[in-house]
Amino acid sequence: MAWHLPDRIRAICWVQFWAWIGWFPFLFYSTTWVGETYFRYTPEASITESTDPLGDIGRIGSLSLLMFSIVTFIGSILLPFVVRSPDNEANSGQRNFTPRPPPAIAPLASLLKNVKPDLLTSWMLSHLIFAGAMFLAPFVRSLHMATVLVSICGIPWALACWAPFAYMGVEVNRMTAPSTILANGSSYRRLPAPSDDFASPGPSSSFLHLNHLDRDIDDDEDTHTSTGETAGIYLGILNLFSTLPQFVGTFISMIVFEILEPGKHPELHKGEDVDGGAKDEVVTKVTKGPNAIAVCLFIGAMSAVGAAYATGRMKKMYRRR
Repeated sequence: MAWHLPDRIRAICWVQFWAWIGWFPFLFYSTTWVGETYFRYTPEASITESTDPLGDIGRIGSLSLLMFSIVTFIGSILLPFVVRSPDNEANSGQRNFTPRPPPAIAPLASLLKNVKPDLLTSWMLSHLIFAGAMFLAPFVRSLHMATVLVSICGIPWALACWAPFAYMGVEVNRMTAPSTILANGSSYRRLPAPSDDFASPGPSSSFLHLNHLDRDIDDDEDTHTSTGETAGIYLGILNLFSTLPQFVGTFISMIVFEILEPGKHPELHKGEDVDGGAKDEVVTKVTKGPNAIAVCLFIGAMSAVGAAYATGRMKKMYRRR
């Protein structure tokens, strides 16, 4: 089933695959990377004076994750008002509702109404933003810069949690035609227009078939069941394309850590012993050499570029629709 998908759904899944190879190391190792950056490049006085340097590293990394979460939360609220939804694209700008953004951002939403990017373009740009941030990871030498890069990635993450499911929903709706439930408990389904020879006079070119739930529920039961099964199947396949990259990312990280872990290859790293604080621990502070986690993030950035390319191909596919 996963290898015989409709073209657009296959495109969505491959974008998700390449994107998640990049997101996996970020989500698992970004806080540790921020803490290691602090430990490597912070003046020794601030390390030796701490009573719990390793605990400080963890707390500093968690602070960057908090900033990332705040940016993601804000982006998840604001982006839908400045990005054109797939439903509007499918309807060629025709809407059957009037958008009413919160009064606080209504002027900005009105200003951006005519220059809204579509969701595919925004998704592609989000991959490039994430890639650009992670390409800089091996060159970061300060705690503040590391925190800024992690925080910036909150915007691409907001789109990564929105775009694939939005387009998957659009495609599932295109393949299935569920009935619409009316306020009085009935449902209707629009039938195709009759041929000219048998067309009945009237202002409408199509008919509405009313299904009263107490009579015709059996007729529509298969339709609703089919719709739900189709959505479940394709969302499950999308989840598969989100899970497999985690194995790929784990394998890549294993190789990088095996090569670049401090202590295993002294020729790649230079460091010195630092007092571990009140517990009389001695910790080796690596001051020179590549950071293994930063290298993993850099590799993830290359995969994000691949996701941007796949999104661009998907965009061309939608233009031909």
